[in-house]
Amino acid sequence: MAKPKTLRKSTSADASPDIIDPSYPTGPVDEYAEAVINGAIVAGPHVRNACRRHRDDRLKGHERGLRFNLSAALDKIGFFEDVLKLNGGQFEGRPFILHISQKFKVGSLFGWEKVTPEGDWLRRFRRYYGEEGKGNGKSPFAGGIGLIGMMYDSEERAEIYAAGKDKAQAMVLFRDAVAMVDQSPALARRITKSGGNPVWNLADLKTGSFFRPISREGASSGPRPYVALCDELHEHPNGDVVEMLERGFKFRRSPLLLMITNSGSDRNSICWDEHQHAIKVAAGTQTPDEDFTYVGEVWEGSDDTFSYVCALDKDDDPLTDPTCWIKANPLLGVILKYEYLEGVVAQAKDIPSKRNGILRLHFCVWTESDTSWIPRPLLEKVMADFDPYVEHKGKTITAAGLDLSGSKDLTAAAFIIETGTKRVVRTDGEEVDLPTYDLWIEAFTPRDTMDERSKVDHVPYRLWNETFHKDAAGNDTAQPYINAPEGARVRYDHVAALFARINAEHGIGVLAFDRYAFDKFETELDDYGVDIKTVAHPQGGKRRAKPDEKKVEAAKAAGLEAPLGLWMPGSVAALETLVLEGRIRLRRSPVLLGALMGVHVETDPLMGNQWFSKKKSTVRIDPAVAAAMAVGAAVDGEAAPKADIGDFINNMVMVI
Repeated sequence: MAKPKTLRKSTSADASPDIIDPSYPTGPVDEYAEAVINGAIVAGPHVRNACRRHRDDRLKGHERGLRFNLSAALDKIGFFEDVLKLNGGQFEGRPFILHISQKFKVGSLFGWEKVTPEGDWLRRFRRYYGEEGKGNGKSPFAGGIGLIGMMYDSEERAEIYAAGKDKAQAMVLFRDAVAMVDQSPALARRITKSGGNPVWNLADLKTGSFFRPISREGASSGPRPYVALCDELHEHPNGDVVEMLERGFKFRRSPLLLMITNSGSDRNSICWDEHQHAIKVAAGTQTPDEDFTYVGEVWEGSDDTFSYVCALDKDDDPLTDPTCWIKANPLLGVILKYEYLEGVVAQAKDIPSKRNGILRLHFCVWTESDTSWIPRPLLEKVMADFDPYVEHKGKTITAAGLDLSGSKDLTAAAFIIETGTKRVVRTDGEEVDLPTYDLWIEAFTPRDTMDERSKVDHVPYRLWNETFHKDAAGNDTAQPYINAPEGARVRYDHVAALFARINAEHGIGVLAFDRYAFDKFETELDDYGVDIKTVAHPQGGKRRAKPDEKKVEAAKAAGLEAPLGLWMPGSVAALETLVLEGRIRLRRSPVLLGALMGVHVETDPLMGNQWFSKKKSTVRIDPAVAAAMAVGAAVDGEAAPKADIGDFINNMVMVI
């Protein structure tokens, strides 16, 4: 393999390109494609298609003005391996020896050329979309591409940008490039750094080129990128950054937009749009079947996109079959260890709320809004037929949660009552008695629009209204699965009447509420003469309510951790814990089960906090939200010695 000895710039004129190579396959790009096609290298459906596309173009691409410049491909592969060095941990200072899959990507980006009407050969691929599992070296790979664009691709005054959803994210990729400059004596001699901590610009003064991070809010004037590197596209809230960068390409003859990402969950996003385009380009059809059968067609806008989308096949289950892991993780066994993935798989099995994130980040699964937060078997295990108004007659209800609606959502109230204790043992062997609970919901939907919304929501509201809960003996009770008062929207006086009755018969310890329309509901409660202690419980994952002052004082007096105030991440975690430990009994209801099965769980990428998202869920999840609010209020300030708080949070417990 020819490799550069100095930091000269290569040009197509230097090379001897193979337009049609009768000895195909030749070189690492062809070799990888053939190994994937014949099964010697295991890969997912879209990578297999990318390899089939490469072979087709190698053999027939000349018919539409394409050629594969093998020398240019080897030249850029050589830049990585001869010049660049890795950084961090065990890789510190090591040469950047490309994996065969990375050679396929680098070689494809710089080897494929297309003739212009003027007869010039320019880079064919102007867009790269790469989707791989976490830990497969996407950021260092992108940083290396940026350095090539700045100083080793025959472009004067090249502008190279590392872009993210914000400046902080853009710096992640850029720091890898800075570290590679620091590690390489050749690069360190030639490149001028600006800034100390952090470095914010790399400049090649010889060509007037630079490499720097950028974000939408930080762009004071229109950039003119030669290479634009977009990191973690699945976290971008919209396509503004991509659009801003692509607008600047009009000043360049051979620009490159390189997008790298993990899989996402939002199908109304720029990442999903690019994902869909990339897999269609690889398959060579705008209407792929469920197996993504390769077709090999070309249409306007497809020939300039290089696609490397890792994914599982439709019947693969990464939680039970380790042989499919490599489809999402091409560097498995190289920089990503099997032991690490074994650990995250075990975590996905043990902690259901983390399952979607693990499937997305490590196995390239686009999770959907209706993907279960907790698997149905675990939910079914804690569901039971019982009549709470009979079984708990005269007992005070520990807490309630209320999620009020407008005209479309359901109004849902959840009630929870402490029923006893259950002995559990922590992973450190300590046995503890923890409280158990019964929980049930009361849901409301407006009768006048019930049938119309059933068609939109794909749920049988009328049937639920005409079908009744059963008691423990299997007999119908007087309570339908869903209440449907007359009108085009739920009147809050109907809900207030329910609370008035339940409070009179049982008493309600505390009512957790979200502030939406609660002042109107309070007026209705006042009209019924109902006085219930209330506590604010924000929805979403960012806001926490002010803690109850009496509980704070009581905790201090007892030498315990003070409660921090209710918020949805804490309540969701508490509900999940009760289900997993079998410490809660949910009154069987298709309304509640459907809501719990349909919740979309959003995760704070920094802290890992999770909460239910109505916006991204495909069903009405109001009953699930109300249930979490009730649970949060019930366990708020639950006594635990200070020394044991960390253990309780960090250690899962198992039921004796």
